[in-house]
Amino acid sequence: MNHKEKIKSLDEILQIAAEAKKEGKKIVTTNGSFDLFHAGHIDLLKKAKERGDLLIVGVNSDKSVKEYKKKPGRPIIPDKYRAELLAAIMYVDYVFLFDDLIPNSWLEKIRPDVHANSAEYGTKCVETEVLDQYGGELFLVPKEDIPLSTSLIEEKIKAEK
Repeated sequence: MNHKEKIKSLDEILQIAAEAKKEGKKIVTTNGSFDLFHAGHIDLLKKAKERGDLLIVGVNSDKSVKEYKKKPGRPIIPDKYRAELLAAIMYVDYVFLFDDLIPNSWLEKIRPDVHANSAEYGTKCVETEVLDQYGGELFLVPKEDIPLSTSLIEEKIKAEK
């Protein structure tokens, strides 16, 4: 499959997820802007994929990144290219863009078995409410393995100016 074929609409993702569930597959989701992509993101995706059969990644659209990052010039990379970058990664099965500030509306529809998040967001992250409603598992990926984050990269860039 060409990596661009892994990029789907939410409606297509819902169909794929429903079929995977019928086949008894374990669905894992994660999400983010993935605007300054780094090795920490790869680690998150790898560990998320290890928790199930199908890894679906929700990518914040340009519209939602502008709203929640509230930083001039963000996103740096347009959503189309961020989606393509993620789709090219071997751990990722499918990618879709979403406009919401938080993933709860689509989590409620997909109802993954596991939702992976960086441990920095903790057990009381915004996704917890939806996951608890239907019995989904929250998997927190520790950052100590690869101490990189977008904010650390931003700080380094600012310090070098």
